[in-house]
Parts: sequence; structure tokens; C-alpha cells
Amino acid sequence: MSSKNGHFDSEPEIVVIGGGTGLATLLRGLKRLTGRLTAVVAVADDGGSSGRLRRELDIQPPGDIRNCLTALAEDESLLSKLFQYRFEDGPLSGHSFGNLFLAALTKVTGDFEEAVKLSSTILATRGKVLPATPETVSLKAELEDGRQVDGQSAIAGSGVSCRRVWLHPDGAAATKAALEAIRAADIIVIGPGSLFTSIIPNLLIKDIARAIGEAGGRRVFVCNVMTQPGETLEFTAADHLAALLAHSQAGIVDTILVNGVSPPDDVIQHYLTTGAGPVLIDEPRLKQMGVDVVPADVCSAGDYFRHDSDRLAHAIMSLLSPQN
Repeated sequence: MSSKNGHFDSEPEIVVIGGGTGLATLLRGLKRLTGRLTAVVAVADDGGSSGRLRRELDIQPPGDIRNCLTALAEDESLLSKLFQYRFEDGPLSGHSFGNLFLAALTKVTGDFEEAVKLSSTILATRGKVLPATPETVSLKAELEDGRQVDGQSAIAGSGVSCRRVWLHPDGAAATKAALEAIRAADIIVIGPGSLFTSIIPNLLIKDIARAIGEAGGRRVFVCNVMTQPGETLEFTAADHLAALLAHSQAGIVDTILVNGVSPPDDVIQHYLTTGAGPVLIDEPRLKQMGVDVVPADVCSAGDYFRHDSDRLAHAIMSLLSPQN
């Protein structure tokens, strides 16, 4: 597969797996290169607007799904802005219009997955968005200090790194369309995003982990560029991968894509004041774990050092070229 001016001769089937803002960032870049995209999104969120709607209406949390839908929208203009609009006053304060729309459409259709599909049509997305499971699940964790914590938001806000996480109830089934997409994919991308609360919850669904392990496409883990207090404090790249494998199965990843450019010193100092820092790329240990290590310039720097949509998307697409 070759490219010219960022456009490829053919469009590969790409599946991206995760949640949170990291997944939306990647989708925003990939949609400019291919329309054959499927996002498989974690649905264990229990905080903010999503958590309120989940508790009050007994539906799956719509927030990460909404972010992915708007990221894939063909034209991120008025309709996308409407989906992302968040009310600031009154009884709807904190809710985004898109979350309320997905909640209402779920009640009308009686099915969350169908509501997501219809919303995708309305937004004219380049690609599909699928919940990882059609079931209602919550996330639990054991922290490094031995405490057990219930709920994604409590885990993220604990300030202590995770030892392990699990879904309740155990044994949730995967969304059938997600399994079909994984099996047909030319490349499966796991991450980027919060390791324990956005990425791993997808892999705790055993059918999804098994399908990735058996897939014929390339399986890529996009490692975070900065550690995250409350989840991955002082984690190296190999620590990230080890946690991923410990919660899924051996052989689920054959390539790890890491940041190959050091953040500016002033940005590092800003992160250090929050308890975060650059993820160390311990390449010898990664190679001992049996994965190809691919460094790339995938970030942009401002006040923060984060994955850049277009750079990350091009790095992913380059993995599909014959020489890689």
C-alpha cells in the first residue's frame, strides 16, 4: 500500500478500540485517510452526564460514544457542535445535547446500539461506532495500596495506581458487530487513552480479547506519551503493555507504537507539578516481551504534550505499507 499527499491507493479495514478523548483524537485523524473505520468503545463510564443518565434512565453511558460519533462526523460543523453542546444552567446543567439525544433515541428504539447506528446516519460519520458490549457493566479496581474501588470515576480520581481491574458482572458478551469487524480488520489499534479505565475494560470482555488474539490483521497498541496520576504513575511503556496483557491474553499485541520525540522541558515541568511525566520507552524489555517497537513523531506540544490526530493517523497507516 502506498500513499501520495496523505492519500492511500486503497482503504484498509481499521478497527480502533478504547474510549475517552484518546480514541476520539485518533478517529479524527483516521477519517481523513479512510472511511472503513470501526470504533469499539468502552461502556463502563459512571461519571458526569453519562453516569447520571445511566443511573436515572438505566441505559448505557453515552459520553464516549458521543465523542467518537462527532469525531467521525463527515462535517464537524453545526450538527456536531450541537451534539457536543453542554448545558450550563438549570436541571440540565452538565448534560450534553448529544448524550440526551442518544438517551432519548435509546428509549424510542428500545436499543442503545440501534440508537448509536441511527445517530451515525444523522451525523454522516465516516465509519461505525459500536459499544463493546450490549450489556450494562461497571468497573472495579484493586489499587496498589490494597484498597478496592468501585466505579470508573472513583478509580480515575483515586490518586493511586491500579493493580488490577475487572468488570461487574463478569462474563459480559461482546457486541456481535464488534467481533465481526475485528475478524475482518487489516489492522486493529488498541488505544491511546486511560489504560485502566478506557482501554482495558474492552479487553475484559473475553470474546473481544479472544477475537483480537485470533485476528489475522496487525495488532497495534498505541502507548500513552505521559503517565496518568491515579492510574499509571511511574509506568514505563513496558509496564503499560504488561498491564494490558495481564488483563487479556498473551499474543494480543504484535506492535507497540511509541512517541519518538522528547517533550519540551517547560512542558515536562508542568506535568511534574501534577504528578505526571513522560512515559519511559524501555525498548529492551519491550522486545523481550515479543513485540515490534515503532517510535514515531506522533505528538504536538502546547501547554500539554498530546497525541496529534493527523500525525498519529499517518503513523498508523504507515504500518500497513509493505516495508513495515
